[in-house]
Amino acid sequence: MHDERLAEFSRERLDGRPVPDDLRVLLVAQWEGRTDFTYLLDLEFFEPGEVHPLRDSSHLSQRELADPETQALYAGSAEMAKYVKLVAEGGKGWIGYWLHPDEPTDRPWHVIELDTEGTFWGMAGLTLTEAVAAQRASYQDEPDEGTAFAQLAAELAKLGLPLSTDDYDALDETPYTVDPEGLWDELNDAEREKRGLC
Repeated sequence: MHDERLAEFSRERLDGRPVPDDLRVLLVAQWEGRTDFTYLLDLEFFEPGEVHPLRDSSHLSQRELADPETQALYAGSAEMAKYVKLVAEGGKGWIGYWLHPDEPTDRPWHVIELDTEGTFWGMAGLTLTEAVAAQRASYQDEPDEGTAFAQLAAELAKLGLPLSTDDYDALDETPYTVDPEGLWDELNDAEREKRGLC
């Protein structure tokens, strides 16, 4: 029923890669107007045609767009967007996957967050749902993150989306092979150098 829409999402947001199983469930729930997952995870997935946040310069004036520093920043951002596949608004800004070609292919994709200040944050967990649930655990009424995460895991399982663990301390925290912040700095420095700004 949603195959074409999922294929479109894959082409637009994931460069045609298969949509992970948990993301598929979350997308279909949003498209069907279900609010249960939204309530638990506080995510809103991008609709077709929405501009990738790293490529969005719509808030800038023509004068700002003509500034070489701004041009360097947005050129670096466009390069970075090749590896940061954001799929939803939530958390501190936007959430998605870190898909640099040097990352191992024998593990699930790293989940990454981009905040509104342009900082990248790694997230624990093997799936987007796990990563967001782990982050949301610190915003629950329950003061202990481990207990809050276990409660969220149980609620998600009841909705048909079980996590790989309900133990907050057992969440996967495999480090990146390529550090997003380091690459971000390299790309921006290279663009500034091209324009004679450093």
